[in-house]
Amino acid sequence: MGVISTNNNEIKLYYHSENSLGKQTLAYVQSTDKKVLAIDISQIKVTGTQWIELASHLGVTVDKLINREHPDFSQHYNENANMEEEDWLKILDKNPIVLTYPIAIIGNRYVQLKGPADFVKYMDYEGENLDEQNPK
Repeated sequence: MGVISTNNNEIKLYYHSENSLGKQTLAYVQSTDKKVLAIDISQIKVTGTQWIELASHLGVTVDKLINREHPDFSQHYNENANMEEEDWLKILDKNPIVLTYPIAIIGNRYVQLKGPADFVKYMDYEGENLDEQNPK
């Protein structure tokens, strides 16, 4: 059992409010009929355990959650940096704005939203098996 709870009647959105993609995605998510739990990672600290769980459910490693081209990342780190998971978690902890894409938990499904329209696509498939639309 993970530390992040899921609910079929709720959408959780992990996003950064200072990022235009995060703001736009939040607006799309809030337009649904479902209860929304918006987790603004600029204000709410996400634990290392939660980041690991999010990455695991997305089928990626923690470093794949980080935008290595973001100015806040490249200012302090080499984009080809070869670090351990703990190092990547520290980067997310200290600079959460480097999160690549907002992460939504729609029922029991975890998805990275590369654009606000992605959310609409995933809501259209609600109740269906998303594995085909969102391969790991």
